Amino acid sequence: MSMPSGLHSGVKQLIIGVNKMNSIEPPYSQKKYREIKEVSTYIKKIGYNPDTMALVPISGWDGDNMLELSANLPWFKGWKVTHKDGNTNETTLPEALDCILSPNHTTDKHLCLSLQDVYKIGGIGTVPVGQVETDVLKPGMVVTFAPVNVTIEVKSVEMHHETLSEALPGDNVGFNVKNMSVKDAFHGNVAVDTKNDPPMEAAGFTA
Repeated sequence: MSMPSGLHSGVKQLIIGVNKMNSIEPPYSQKKYREIKEVSTYIKKIGYNPDTMALVPISGWDGDNMLELSANLPWFKGWKVTHKDGNTNETTLPEALDCILSPNHTTDKHLCLSLQDVYKIGGIGTVPVGQVETDVLKPGMVVTFAPVNVTIEVKSVEMHHETLSEALPGDNVGFNVKNMSVKDAFHGNVAVDTKNDPPMEAAGFTA
């Protein structure tokens, strides 16, 4: 995925790993790192904020900055990342990953579950699998898959083999349904609450 596509798809946080620092001439060159760092100018033009971005010099082969600060990069003092939760100063790739903020999910909108796949499981039946984007999914709910217009009742909801009383936004879950074939819905379909203003198929729209 390109950076513009990522931004338009909702990816708001970036980590850039400057890999193969051991292979450049001269190895672990601060000058080369600074040249590569100029990419932040391009990133800013796209719409990202460079102040919230980590740009980490690493070597996946030799392990530099992969787990701890490398002695081969004495000039690298880390970076300060500015978030709404405050400022942090980090030096390694795991620390950069730890700086990623969890996205805010909402339960004050209509149910939206993006379907990833549908499975047929012996002894259980048909199990659609997907991620809850907004609202909650509960056993007993009647949901409709759009745009295929297939309506079913949710019998049970599971995540990592654990039965849930409800699935919250961000949860990747499987839910057991009856009277539905694995061919009735597909990856990319959306499950919505049938009783709460479900979306309708349209002949066209104005963007």
